[in-house]
Amino acid sequence: MSTPHPTSARPPMSTRSQILLSLSLVALALVVVAVALRTGAPPDAAEVMEGHDHAAMTAGSGELEPVVLDADAVRRIGVTYALVERRILTRYVETVGNVVYDETRLATVNPKIEGWVEKLHVDFTGASVREGQPLMEIYSPALVAAQEELILAARLARDAAGERATASAAELLSSARRRLAYWDVSEEEIRGIEERGEPSRTLTLRSPASGVVVEKSVVEGDRVGPGMTLYRIADLSRVWIEAEVFEKDLAGVERGQGALVQFESYPEETFRGSVTYVYPTVSAQSRTASLRIELANPAGRLKPGMYARVTLDVPPTDPVLVVPRGAVIETGQRTLVFVADAAGALMPREVRIGAASGQLIEVLSGLEEGERVVASAAFLVDAESNLGTMTGGLEAPAASTAMPGMDHSKH
Repeated sequence: MSTPHPTSARPPMSTRSQILLSLSLVALALVVVAVALRTGAPPDAAEVMEGHDHAAMTAGSGELEPVVLDADAVRRIGVTYALVERRILTRYVETVGNVVYDETRLATVNPKIEGWVEKLHVDFTGASVREGQPLMEIYSPALVAAQEELILAARLARDAAGERATASAAELLSSARRRLAYWDVSEEEIRGIEERGEPSRTLTLRSPASGVVVEKSVVEGDRVGPGMTLYRIADLSRVWIEAEVFEKDLAGVERGQGALVQFESYPEETFRGSVTYVYPTVSAQSRTASLRIELANPAGRLKPGMYARVTLDVPPTDPVLVVPRGAVIETGQRTLVFVADAAGALMPREVRIGAASGQLIEVLSGLEEGERVVASAAFLVDAESNLGTMTGGLEAPAASTAMPGMDHSKH
């Protein structure tokens, strides 16, 4: 007769018993789920955990109920409080931009006659020029013919006799002078041609403005014609900053508004300018609008293409209700603030927020001046309440799974 093994003192549970136990557990789970769906609240077994009263926001009901934390829990998660105050909210808008040319101070140089470039006086991009400075000399057969007509008209005007002949000669001389002037020949050069009585081989093109050559598209020997852009000259004594602001900040941006601008090249300096134009359209892709800031640049230190950080001064408004930024919880569906009542309970209250400035944010509705709100750890308070709600729904069924007369410690 064999001796029983020490570990087999209790006979194993039969297959029939295992099936009955499984069916019992499934039936119990279905009953718990049905009760929870009917009442809309978790069972009572886990309503109180470590000094927390987790009655906040019953799952699925959307109701807002107070949360109670004991002193130990308040210290543990670092809850602090602040009063709802009425203050003047100092606002500012920060953005970035780039230095560009002042378009009102750009000038182009192009000839009005056809010819060939015989000599360049300004032969590289970036050269500084002043108004009236010679840029190039152009040979043009049409120009030579026009000078010869001027010389002939001047001679006829001097030699004309009689009133009618004198008037005709004067009209012819005036026409010859005007023709050369239309070709950008200066009055000084026209007088010189008349005095010399001899045409000049070339026409000298001069700079129409003072500034810097930012574009040059001609070399000696090129054939040029009317309308060709030979030089582009920019006056950099004043520049623009082209920046963009988000659509939500447009209400605080207007023409004439002050702006502080900083550049990486001059980290210790702040340049002050003003908004001169706000573009009338918003980008559908970036949801931003462009604006233009004008800056004085007398020393020429600000160069087109430089990166700029811009801070716009938003005019102050009347005092508004404000709370710390940390007091506001945005869930995506609603915005909440935890308000402390006289008994110490924390009531999650739905609010509507407005503009923000620094560590403060405007409250448009939902709070009254003087109320006390959770200023820090508000997310942890919300997490504690949600954790209690979820734990309460899970622990109660576990507490009732033990059935009389059954030992579930072993299979």
